[in-house]
Amino acid sequence: MEQNVIKIENADIFQYNKHLVLTDVSLHINKGEFVYLIGETGSGKSSLLKILYADLELTNGDAWIGGVNLRTLKKKDVPYLRRKLGIVFQDFQLLTDRTIEENLLFVLRATGWTDKKIMSARIDEVLQNVGLVHKRHKWPHEISGGEQQRVVIARALLNHPEVILADEPTGNLDPKTSSEILNLLKSISKLGTAVLMATHDYRIIERFPSRIVKCENGKVYENATVPGN
Repeated sequence: MEQNVIKIENADIFQYNKHLVLTDVSLHINKGEFVYLIGETGSGKSSLLKILYADLELTNGDAWIGGVNLRTLKKKDVPYLRRKLGIVFQDFQLLTDRTIEENLLFVLRATGWTDKKIMSARIDEVLQNVGLVHKRHKWPHEISGGEQQRVVIARALLNHPEVILADEPTGNLDPKTSSEILNLLKSISKLGTAVLMATHDYRIIERFPSRIVKCENGKVYENATVPGN
């Protein structure tokens, strides 16, 4: 039986100013599934992702992610939810005043890890996963954009997430590096972590086909195609 790690039923999604951007949204993503999220600028992609990591409040309809009910989630429990998720942004958001290792330690401490040996071993594991163990003691400015995005993915993996939400993770990268990041995210999904990736890069989708979810005209379509196909 398939296991939904993201399940949205009949939800209306509003921006911070209470402007309705998506209506009657239903979306189901299974454990280990890799799914693209596409749509024009302003179509509601970011708002949909923000609902999933509880940056926007769900007021109409129902949604669950990693078994957490977003409709009844209390503000004090949002950090608990985010420990179950990995979030990858386009602009890296690494702390520039600390090394790669210190960036990852910061996240572990912030999410309740305390044992130094266990933390060090986990950092080794995630850096191994993204092929950057040898960059552990580098500063963000000393590594390339593609390597920085790999560190961001390593950071997202620290707490063994059930889902990775990736918002334009290849947006600032050249085509070759974009392909490497896609291969990495695909390999992570094959190990059982669902990946929902927002993108404008249709060439990537054509090279690495997978299910497409589309935001268009206030609706979300669960099985869409790239425009022009």
